Amino acid sequence: MEDASKQTIAHEVGGINDALRFGLNGVKSDIVGVHPVQSTFKSTKMSQAEMKRRGLAMTYGSAFPLKMDLDSRMLARFQRPPGAVSSSMLGLEAVNGTLDDFGFEDFHCLNDPRESETYRPADMHHGMEVRLGLSSGPVCPSFI
Repeated sequence: MEDASKQTIAHEVGGINDALRFGLNGVKSDIVGVHPVQSTFKSTKMSQAEMKRRGLAMTYGSAFPLKMDLDSRMLARFQRPPGAVSSSMLGLEAVNGTLDDFGFEDFHCLNDPRESETYRPADMHHGMEVRLGLSSGPVCPSFI
């Protein structure tokens, strides 16, 4: 006779059709996808980046775009240790050419968590332990 645990059906909490977490499923959103202007902007940005890569390859040789990709990958991995000063990714912005772009995330006066009354400074030692896999939990539990 089989065990009772083998005869039970596994109950999946929060399955694929969880309307409270993910919203109602719609056929139109599955077919259409993103807004047409957003898809046009994304495809234009990708084609401009590809044209820039081809131009750099024709001007400086085929190894130059590969070197730029390698540099951007290295700089994307570089971050400051968790602490009072957040990582700004200045080197990556310089390589990608987005240093002069001013986006919403660059405006620091809006919703700065350090201005909150419940803000707790990060523990740098705990953050490094989490990053190295020696401890578990959030890297920076910043609120009480």
